[in-house]
Amino acid sequence: MKATLIYQSNRTYDDGAIMEIRVWKVPQAVPGSAHELKYRLFYGYPGRRLIGYDNERGKGDHKHLEERETLYAFESLDKLIDDFLAEVTERRK
Repeated sequence: MKATLIYQSNRTYDDGAIMEIRVWKVPQAVPGSAHELKYRLFYGYPGRRLIGYDNERGKGDHKHLEERETLYAFESLDKLIDDFLAEVTERRK
């Protein structure tokens, strides 16, 4: 069984910023994560990530705030998206 895209959202803001959310259901947990989701959430400009949440193989769940990378305590898909959107909202103020 392959990965199945279960959630997708794109938005381009008037100032050129981009927000993209992609979540896939995978047949087994990505190494470093304890759930069967693979995700990539991005906010920034072409070639410049300001906020990113992902669970790269071997690194597990983590987030990027500009150049700083920290662990992310994944609880649920809804909380992941809520946390990401809250970061984007705060950044856009």
